[in-house]
Amino acid sequence: MSQSNLEKQEAKLKQLNQKIKAEKNKIEQNLGKQIIRSANLDYGTLTTPQIKMIAKKVAAFLNQSQNNR
Repeated sequence: MSQSNLEKQEAKLKQLNQKIKAEKNKIEQNLGKQIIRSANLDYGTLTTPQIKMIAKKVAAFLNQSQNNR
C-alpha cells in the first residue's frame, strides 16, 4: 500500500472518529435533557454535585434492571 493510500485511509478514519464522537455527544445531551424534563428539574438550580448524584442513581437503576433480567 502506498503512502498516499495510507494517508487517505487515516484521514477517513479520523473523520469517522469525529462523526462517532459528535453522535455520542448528541445522544448524551438528548439523554440528559430527557432525564431533566422527566424529573421536572430546573436547569438553573442544578449543581455539579446534584448532577453527579442523579447520574449515579440513574446508573444504579439501569444496572439493577439489567441484573434482574
